Amino acid sequence: MADLTVLITGATNGHGLTLARRLASEGARVIVHGRTLEKASAAVPGADVVAADLGSLRAVEELGDEVRRRFPSLDVLVNNAGVGSGPRGQGRQVSADGIELRFAVNYLAGVVLTSAVRPSRVVNVASLGQAPLDPADPMLERSYSGSRAYAQSKLAQIMWTFDLAASGVTANAIHPGTYMPTGMVAEAGISPLTSLEDGVAATARLIRSDGVSGKFFDGQREATADPAAYDPGAREYLRALTDHQLVRSGRPSS
Repeated sequence: MADLTVLITGATNGHGLTLARRLASEGARVIVHGRTLEKASAAVPGADVVAADLGSLRAVEELGDEVRRRFPSLDVLVNNAGVGSGPRGQGRQVSADGIELRFAVNYLAGVVLTSAVRPSRVVNVASLGQAPLDPADPMLERSYSGSRAYAQSKLAQIMWTFDLAASGVTANAIHPGTYMPTGMVAEAGISPLTSLEDGVAATARLIRSDGVSGKFFDGQREATADPAAYDPGAREYLRALTDHQLVRSGRPSS
């Protein structure tokens, strides 16, 4: 790890924080992202810090500009930040750009940030909870469920990971563990099953892995994602939807 510069989004609590502290202890130069500089600065003593609200694509673009300016050679980007399914009964939420919140933060923010910072390697923290997009209601405006929104965003993240790899970028997606003791899991009222240490060990292993790309992992085992992740038509639809959402929010297409 000593030769790596690693940016971890959502690194002020849970899996991201534990991962950042582990990588720093192993000698990596860790860049801690948080929603505020105060939170990021308190996470890992001596680490570089950046801050942005990933629910705003303008803020994500500005974050990308800052990272590219301060860290011109970024080895690894870990897109870890995310919004969970939320507490039971919570209604549909939208981002600052009017996009369904989980799709915006869990998926689109990573697309925009990755394009901006151009890392050598991408690790996307995804989930076994996956659901295909419904072209008739992709942003769940007609029928909303927090768990559905979360699962759609995570499958989109995996599909994009495979597209990144196909374009020549070293990129992989990982489900670090099932119901780790994080704020996201606590908010959903679920009892933890996997320890943070086991989840972080799996993610750290993937960060170190050279020559592995275009894969989905369940912990430390290569796994198979939802069938839609391997469907060229579904991936083409996601690319078109991504471009549509970016253009309508004033961003260039992916």
